Amino acid sequence: MLLTINSVNKISPRWNREIPHFVRDDSSFFGHIGEGSRERAMPALCYPPYLTKYRLSFRTPIYRGEESPNCVGIAMTMQSLTPFGHRSFSKGGSRLFPPNTCFITNLCICSSYRFILILLAKLTLIPAMKNLLLSFSGLIFCLLTTNGQNVPTGNPKEFKLKTCLHSVSYMGIWRGQATLTVDQFLVKAKELGFDGVMLAAKRPHVSLIDYDDAARVKLRARIKELGLELVCLAGYTDFTSGIDKAGIPNVEIQAVYVGELARLAHDLGTNMVRIYTGYERPDITYDKQYAMVVEGLQMAGRIAAKYGVTLAVQNHHDIALHHDAMRWLLDEVNLPNVKAAFDCWSPTLEGLSSEELKKAIYTMKPYIVHTTTADYEKLPRFKYESEQTNYVATLPQMRAVPMGEGFLDYKTFINTLKEIGYQGYISYEICEVLKGGGSIENLDKCAKTFLEYVKQFK
Repeated sequence: MLLTINSVNKISPRWNREIPHFVRDDSSFFGHIGEGSRERAMPALCYPPYLTKYRLSFRTPIYRGEESPNCVGIAMTMQSLTPFGHRSFSKGGSRLFPPNTCFITNLCICSSYRFILILLAKLTLIPAMKNLLLSFSGLIFCLLTTNGQNVPTGNPKEFKLKTCLHSVSYMGIWRGQATLTVDQFLVKAKELGFDGVMLAAKRPHVSLIDYDDAARVKLRARIKELGLELVCLAGYTDFTSGIDKAGIPNVEIQAVYVGELARLAHDLGTNMVRIYTGYERPDITYDKQYAMVVEGLQMAGRIAAKYGVTLAVQNHHDIALHHDAMRWLLDEVNLPNVKAAFDCWSPTLEGLSSEELKKAIYTMKPYIVHTTTADYEKLPRFKYESEQTNYVATLPQMRAVPMGEGFLDYKTFINTLKEIGYQGYISYEICEVLKGGGSIENLDKCAKTFLEYVKQFK
């Protein structure tokens, strides 16, 4: 068994060279990898070649003047010599990765994974067992660290209910809604009993304009102090805006904006940013607008990868709203860190039945890393036509109601997520005029109702 894990220079834009490394072919446990005042090397594992040959090197990146001890960059190739010939396992060059690249990942992992590999290397087992364990650990390590976010595993037993509260629920954006500061919101989420939070990356919450380096350090520390998980930042993109104005590099502008959100997410301790596609503009061909979205997502995805961040594209804007179109879009973007934030809301408004909703989730299964929930009630609307002395039905008005009281089929939706082994959080938002008003007391009541409602899916 030959297992090779080499460090790569892909974590921080501050790095402009590889750190040299070597691995001794003797029984020594540690080799050394380079040296440098700002590029601190982790140990390289090695073991006697008559048992197994492998190399493993980690580096602790320096980002914005600070070490990030839980962040590593790796390139991994595993080869196995079997009685039936030579087999190799490598993510490099597969459909999920750009052509002509090795298996590169920018990620944050807890140091326990390093410890596991070190422990396995030190076990005094017979060679065959040691090879088996090392091979297995390598595969697990690879699977755990391929992307910033884990896609569904296909195993219902691996589903774990994790709740998340979106700060838009207390941001004062709709008529009568109370407003909390970011810190007040974090305390509220903790008091209510949520596992994590989703922070709106715009004013009055976590805006790029307001959060300099010091503010980011302070907010990250506060989230940690409260024992919350920052699940993701909510970005607000529209890759088709400005398409009717020649000469304006809007796609580049949007991509740079997403890149800054990715850096903000990294600084705050999360590896996911929720984004949108684009609204369809009149008098411009759909395919031209679709192509702009593809180009924008590819640009933004590559920038976000520098910070180890996954972009979760929500089925919210016009372009590629339907699940079949969204699946095609993400296939075409073809980047390992561009995934889906797939919600129940738009498929329901598209008229999907419960069975069709379930099929939609299976269609999106390879990409789903996040979902946001909210329940709604339809209020019928009519417009008076004086010439006919009659009323004409128009689109109904949506109003938010507590979970379980609306028309969205969350039992089918969440049970299907469970069925496919969904690994992400189930986020909750109150993003429309709410039944009962927007007082703190009513907002809290609805948030608690959500937590009670989702207990049935444990």
